[in-house]
Amino acid sequence: MAETFAGRYVLADPIGRGGAGAVWRAWDRRRRRYVAAKVLHRRDAHTLLRFVREQALRIDHPHVLAPRSWAADDEQVLFTMDLARGGSVERLVGDYGPLPPAYVCVLLDQLLAGLGAVHAEGVVHRDVKPANLLLEATGTGPPHLWLSDFGIAVHRDEPRLTEPDHVVGTPGWIAPEQLLGAEPDVPADLYAAGLVAIHLLTGGRPDAQGLVAAYARGVPPAPRDVPAPLWEVLGPLLHPDPQHRFRTATAVRKALAEAARLLPEPTADEEPIEVFDQLGPPPPGFTERGPLPRPFDPEVPYERSTPPYARGTTPPSSASLPHAAPTTTVARPVPPPPAHPPVPGPVPRRAEPAARPRPGGGPPAKVAVPVLLLALLCFAVGFWALTQAP
Repeated sequence: MAETFAGRYVLADPIGRGGAGAVWRAWDRRRRRYVAAKVLHRRDAHTLLRFVREQALRIDHPHVLAPRSWAADDEQVLFTMDLARGGSVERLVGDYGPLPPAYVCVLLDQLLAGLGAVHAEGVVHRDVKPANLLLEATGTGPPHLWLSDFGIAVHRDEPRLTEPDHVVGTPGWIAPEQLLGAEPDVPADLYAAGLVAIHLLTGGRPDAQGLVAAYARGVPPAPRDVPAPLWEVLGPLLHPDPQHRFRTATAVRKALAEAARLLPEPTADEEPIEVFDQLGPPPPGFTERGPLPRPFDPEVPYERSTPPYARGTTPPSSASLPHAAPTTTVARPVPPPPAHPPVPGPVPRRAEPAARPRPGGGPPAKVAVPVLLLALLCFAVGFWALTQAP
């Protein structure tokens, strides 16, 4: 039977799992739609503080999948986001391998747009990687990317939760200065975005250490499968020294738009990229409109919103009610029919009720009113006669 969390979210089926908890497809009773619910265990104050930071992030942007609501129940907490049905960019590369450069430009531009909105709020994501870039199921149409998972994101003005020599992030997607203990900053997220672009273009995982060694002799040539116009943007973006990188996501987007114009047109024999619905239909017991009504089980007590005999059904007898007192049925005698039927006659006239006497013993109300009017008339005539006398 499906579990209901905090009386609002009905957990349908798990769709992902991470180090801090599981992600479920859940039905939101208030919003009347399916959402992604990230359920965490409140194991310690450190984990709870990270949860508070992540759920408190409110960024309304078409390419940012930020938390929308949260709830707590016993030893668990959850927060919800919109449901991304197309899986992750990592899954897309696993299905198709290297993606067309024009398609990569669209995805990279959407990622940079989301990063620009995040950085404008003073937040550094610190975990930009293909697994955290989710897609809508758009089929063969233009892709739609969301930047998600702000579990280790940090405001630049807030104190750090880790020691300066402790590196936070996913190995292989961390900027070189972060490995040396530098403070989180915007260029670190842009460096990770450049690594993501290399992964999309080549289909393999970038060699971050090899890139650092290559830059020791200057900007290296473009890797295989990376067009030269795109390398003009990605080369400076992947420089080990953050001072040689772009400073803002907006600046990268402008350079990317110029490079995209120089790319060759896609050929007719290129396989179209299709973003499938990776979640599929809801599990048994659920429909696209929500969970099915729970069948009646006499072994499981539950509360009724209305009595069982409502809406025109026959009410139960008193003997079936709990704590009902025993009742005794007494036969009512039936009188025998008369020997001769009564002869119809005139209907007697009902007597008029007598007039109620007044409290003072005076005449009834029906007589008192005409007498009073006659007295007033006599008084008026007499007064008029006196005024007409000489």
